[in-house]
Amino acid sequence: MTRPAGTAELLRSGFTDGERAGRLLEELVERCGAGHLEDRRRLLEEFAGVADPDQALLGVVRLVEADGELVDMVATPGPARQRLLAVLGASSALTDHLVHHPEQVHAVSERAPVDPAAIPRSVAPVVAAAEAPERAGEEDLERRGMDALRVAYREQLVRVVADDLTSEDPLAAMPPVAAVLADLAGAALQAATDLARALVPGSGGVRFAVVGLGKCGGQELNYVSDVDVIFLAEPDAGTSDDEAVRVGERLASTVMRVCHASTSEGTLWPVDAALRPEGKQGPLVRTLASHREYYRRWARTWEFQALLKARPVAGDLELAQEWCGMVRPLVWGAGSQPGFVEEVQGMRRRVEEQVPSAESDRQLKLGPGGLRDIEFSVQLLQLVHGRADETLRSGTTLEALAALRDGGYVGREDAAALDTSYRYLRVLEHRVQLHRMRRTHLMPADEASLRRLGRAVGERGEAAAAVLQRWRSHQREVRRLHERLFYRPLLVAVAQLSTDEVRLTPEAARERLAALGFRDPAGAMRHLEALTSGVSRRATIQRHLLPVMLGWFAGGADPDAGLLAFRRISETLGSTHWYLRMLRDEGTAAQRLAHVLSTSRYVVDLLIRSPETVALLGDQAGLQPPGAEVLAARMAAASRRHQEADAAFLAVRTVRARELLRVVLADLVGDLDQAGVRSALTALTDCLLQAALEVATRVVLDRRGEEQAVDLLVVGMGRLGGAELGYVSDADVMYVYRPRDWDEQTAQRAAAQAEDIIAELRRGLSKPGPDPTLELDAGLRPEGRSGPLVRSLESYQAYYARWSAGWESQALLRARPVAGDERLAAEYESLIDPLRWPEGGLEARTVREIRRLKARMEGERLPRGADRRTHFKLGYGGLSDVEWVVQLLQLEHGHEVAALRTTSTLVAMQAAVEAGLLSSDDAAALRRAWSLGSRLRDAGVLWRGRPVDSVPSDARDAEGISRIIGRGPGQGGELADEWRRTARRCRQVVERVFYGEEPGSGAGGP
Repeated sequence: MTRPAGTAELLRSGFTDGERAGRLLEELVERCGAGHLEDRRRLLEEFAGVADPDQALLGVVRLVEADGELVDMVATPGPARQRLLAVLGASSALTDHLVHHPEQVHAVSERAPVDPAAIPRSVAPVVAAAEAPERAGEEDLERRGMDALRVAYREQLVRVVADDLTSEDPLAAMPPVAAVLADLAGAALQAATDLARALVPGSGGVRFAVVGLGKCGGQELNYVSDVDVIFLAEPDAGTSDDEAVRVGERLASTVMRVCHASTSEGTLWPVDAALRPEGKQGPLVRTLASHREYYRRWARTWEFQALLKARPVAGDLELAQEWCGMVRPLVWGAGSQPGFVEEVQGMRRRVEEQVPSAESDRQLKLGPGGLRDIEFSVQLLQLVHGRADETLRSGTTLEALAALRDGGYVGREDAAALDTSYRYLRVLEHRVQLHRMRRTHLMPADEASLRRLGRAVGERGEAAAAVLQRWRSHQREVRRLHERLFYRPLLVAVAQLSTDEVRLTPEAARERLAALGFRDPAGAMRHLEALTSGVSRRATIQRHLLPVMLGWFAGGADPDAGLLAFRRISETLGSTHWYLRMLRDEGTAAQRLAHVLSTSRYVVDLLIRSPETVALLGDQAGLQPPGAEVLAARMAAASRRHQEADAAFLAVRTVRARELLRVVLADLVGDLDQAGVRSALTALTDCLLQAALEVATRVVLDRRGEEQAVDLLVVGMGRLGGAELGYVSDADVMYVYRPRDWDEQTAQRAAAQAEDIIAELRRGLSKPGPDPTLELDAGLRPEGRSGPLVRSLESYQAYYARWSAGWESQALLRARPVAGDERLAAEYESLIDPLRWPEGGLEARTVREIRRLKARMEGERLPRGADRRTHFKLGYGGLSDVEWVVQLLQLEHGHEVAALRTTSTLVAMQAAVEAGLLSSDDAAALRRAWSLGSRLRDAGVLWRGRPVDSVPSDARDAEGISRIIGRGPGQGGELADEWRRTARRCRQVVERVFYGEEPGSGAGGP
């Protein structure tokens, strides 16, 4: 070297101790002699590329000290020196080995194929000596054999390490590196077996085999790892089973000792036989028949999971292969055992819980987001789906993951993310283990080790921080995907199916359809064929989903309709990137979809109108309705994006369609109770009317070319005003306006604007759209349908002062401003409050008029042919009965009892109880009838897609409605009796409290 390197230059090259590195470089120059190491820049560049330049430089000096003949290689730039420096900079343990065996430096510097067979060859002379009649002492031969094995093994190992560390892409190199490490382990086990046979008397009469499990069996071994095995022994040449087992145990013990014992050449790795039958408590060696008996009678689920990667690795390979053939059907049948999925999931949780808390945050293997998350996810999917799909039966994690991806069991993006993360985590694990050749799976905690690790995986600059950040990113992604894949409800359902059911062959499908109760198996078969035929990814995923979904469809009251609807939606959405992935991966989405499609024609209609809204089922929190403020903001934002009237109305109604479906789905899957349904539907209608009124106002003013001269108010009446809307409810409304100025011209313009705006509002909401049309019924306005549709506040005031009828005061009990100007709303409420909460209550004459009106309505309003005993609204004990009782109490006592001044039927009822106006028992009977009647009306709409006013006489309709309200299968026939019983009790209260008569004897009696 022409001049010593400066400290600053050395620090830029990656050295951390510049002064020490400078001294070592001078020492190296001196040892290499004048004329060597001329290209200082090239040498420093090569040091800069290794994990730990300081360690590599010290290693070079030590090697030259140990063998001066290495000077030429060290002094010559090129691939050989780069490979050597890479190994020295990554592993202090392998540096020590090379200093002890400098003759193996050629294995590092020369790029040549790894030769596993060289390992058994290395012990062949010792084996021959042991078999010779005049052999030396057994202990000496065993020691010589172990030493020869270790030296030969490490000669091949350093070649693998050099190839790995100098690969252009460590992630791409990981699988072949892991595979060749497994091959080296197998070769070492074979050498140990050869040595054991030579040392154990009587071994010639025994067939002995070693089966690799775990990473050795899966050909994905680490640099330093336990090697999991199972030992087999079979009698040969007249040997008995007992003798074969006895000799086999000696052979197995010797193999384990040969590999793990410490000698002057160190150790290899532990041979772990704890995965054998009965674990560490069981015999070390068994015969084939003993294994067969155990696995068929006593084996637990985790044992079959452990056998998934089994592979013959040493000894009598035919015997090992025979054993593999025996256990393979048992492994791939384990997924159908009761509780299999839950047991595997529980085992993963236990493994995670057993990680010491001090290590959990640093675990590459066992902690959250570690290698075990990926391996358990892949293995569980393999064992569940591999029963029917032989392409999944690989013992290698990445190969199995690719097969799961290709088979449609895992999404392409998810599989790619898991593949990359698995490679990266394994590379980190390898680099951590290489440093001291120790079995560890922990990320380093100190800065120097993190820096070395970061540089070993290609990070530069702030290598420690960079490797931590990258690792944490992979850790989070792995955990997210593990929780989604490993805890799929679909897995449990698939595991419960028989192998024939999983395959969904035509024969199996026909039998299954008939057994599940499909009324038209032939039609269902046509739907299945349309969904699953072909080789597209969409058809492949459908073939995985449908065997399970058929059972879920059958859980609804109309499985045929559910399957047909699923086909229609799938044909619309199947080509999207998210639909089938959601059904396969996201929580209970597939089960929920099957349930609602086979339960509700109303849902089917909503989904066919707007198929993309099925995505709501994939969001765990997606079925919770948003608050009114959020809804209003969404609708307002949607409408503002469009100037043209129809487009603006469509945008608002599209929001309503999505939110209406959200409410219906939440109702059907049990995420929303009936009070929540009524509240959500009311808020949705309020926000729709407000947004639509704003659109109509803007459109009319633009069309007329005028400034706004009017304030408008939409008043909700009936169930809308009571905030008690159901699916069947129209929107009862009244329209109020007030001119912004009182001159005659402005007042006329205000009236014209009001009429045009309300007409535009009704037009925009009545056109066919993505949501069901909302019927705006203004029949409760002053003078009824013969009166003007829109009135000014002044007109309302004059009308109420002179002409208001008693029924109008009663109707106003549920009047509630729902859209429009807030100040006008306050003035309108001030106007009507004295009418609906009259001071002094009602005169006896007025009460009699209300009772006569109710009795007349019972006779006149009931539809022709309707049964008074079963009609939900107008029949005896129906909704109208309950509401008239409560409204009479409100009219009589609302002025004195403030709590009665509410538009809500149930709230007013409770207020009457607390005020002593109604007994708790009577209120319970009324509440039960009102709640059941409301629920049955809503359930009828959900089931048939249109209103159902009475208990259905059709058995299928009764069963469908019964299922929706939470009854079990086969209870539809009890629905009519339940309603009659509930309504009868309610009617008794109505006759006593409303009509003032004893039940059955008064004017209102049935």
